[in-house]
Amino acid sequence: MRAKIEELIGPEKTNDFYSAWLANHTRRIDVDSMAAWGFNSVRLAMHYKLFTPPIKEEPVKGEITWREEGFALTDSLLAWCTANRMYLILDLHAAPGGQGHDAAISDYDEGKPSLWESPENQRKTIALWRRLAERYKDEPWIGGYDIINEPNWGFQNPEDRNGCNEKGNEPLKKLLVEITQAIREVDQNHIIMIEGNCWGNNYSNMLPPWDDNMVISFHKYWNYNTQEAIQGMLDTRQTYNVPIWLGETGENSNHWFTEAIELFEQNRMGWAWWPLKKLGFNNPLEIELNEGYRQLLAYWRGEAPRPTEKEAYNALMQLAEATKLENCIYHKGVIDAMFRQVHSAEALPFKEHRIQPGSHIDAVDYDMGKQGIAYWDTDAANYYISTGGERQPWNRGRHYRNDGVDIALNEDGKGYHVAWIETGEWLQYTVTVDKPATYRLAIRVGTENPGGKLQLLVNDRPHGSAREIPVPAGPQQVGAVVYTALPLPAGTHRLRLVAEQGGFTLHSLQFLASKLPPPSPPKKRKKGAAN
Repeated sequence: MRAKIEELIGPEKTNDFYSAWLANHTRRIDVDSMAAWGFNSVRLAMHYKLFTPPIKEEPVKGEITWREEGFALTDSLLAWCTANRMYLILDLHAAPGGQGHDAAISDYDEGKPSLWESPENQRKTIALWRRLAERYKDEPWIGGYDIINEPNWGFQNPEDRNGCNEKGNEPLKKLLVEITQAIREVDQNHIIMIEGNCWGNNYSNMLPPWDDNMVISFHKYWNYNTQEAIQGMLDTRQTYNVPIWLGETGENSNHWFTEAIELFEQNRMGWAWWPLKKLGFNNPLEIELNEGYRQLLAYWRGEAPRPTEKEAYNALMQLAEATKLENCIYHKGVIDAMFRQVHSAEALPFKEHRIQPGSHIDAVDYDMGKQGIAYWDTDAANYYISTGGERQPWNRGRHYRNDGVDIALNEDGKGYHVAWIETGEWLQYTVTVDKPATYRLAIRVGTENPGGKLQLLVNDRPHGSAREIPVPAGPQQVGAVVYTALPLPAGTHRLRLVAEQGGFTLHSLQFLASKLPPPSPPKKRKKGAAN
């Protein structure tokens, strides 16, 4: 990635971009926000190059020099965590040379010796951990040392590239033991966390633990959230009387997040999420793309002309500025799914909807809550590891919210609508009425094919019969399904739109005045009256 950027803007301006990215990506406001949401720890993904140069760049061959940048960044993060009484867990995410064939994780370059192919890289890794432990040995808010993230390497069989069928794991265990010994020379206080091969999940021939203050960390992605899915790790915990920690998970839908955390906490297991922010919609914070960076991506894909140096530099610096928390899109539904929904079956309004004549609700602003409580969607999560099939999109449009509901960008690029609606899917809207009134409810819909059918439920009761979806004249045209004589007394009501037959898009709900009189308040029952 860095090479691609340098090719466009040169090394000096590339350094400007990376410095701005690091300065903006994680600041005190990020840690304060995480604490306010409910998190009690931060797992810091560290790249060794911030702490020490690659072996080929050492001024004196065979010696190890140190870069202050990584240590200073870690110090500042620790200070923010300490102020919030949050633990900081140090995770060597990219080790010298790269610890796995999955280069997007480890920054492994196939043209250079990996961590496993170079004694110099191994020596540098051991020295780095000793240096970190020496620096932080007396810090009470350091939660532990996650010493090598997601090793994935076939030691016995090179064709087993990610080590998922590895039976020996001797080089991995040997290095982990040596790192542990180096840490314990200077730090007897902190937990050491180890990860197995195959992205942290293959512990063959690696146990029992060799230290009495050790935690086994595994990672879990894209599989079912069942007891069976974690039973192997629970058995390991029982067999060796050692704590286990779900050190990394995420990259899925809100529904998956809630059911996963329910599973972990039922089994008394701590967890950490990946990541806090990125250029994507399924995390607490989303970094917005600018148009210049979109053009840059298109150029790298071979779909657009080469940008000028100025255009590329401006796009990258705008991206770095967009990483600041206050410039990110906050996905409150993700946080709600991870904390409140784990312990609550209640639906809450995503936005306040106070109803009076002329009120408008965007269809994408349905309630916030669990699948089956606030909405129902046929494909609510990605379980492709368990199913053995293709990756399963939950929100096919990849916009606005992270539930199973499919949300697409409007054709004009302004606003969103619910798309790809299938038979049986539904959305719920909690509304508040201050003054009783009777409305005509116009539900704006779109379709290019006949046969769609929509049903309106008010407080769980059908309001009239299901209505046929009108077929507009052309693509992207929107019509309306109108429900007349909709009485809404003062108070809170639940409106549910059910696709009796799918194949349409849903855009908005509009409450229009009706000539009918407002609904009467419910009669009070006389004291002593029979039920």
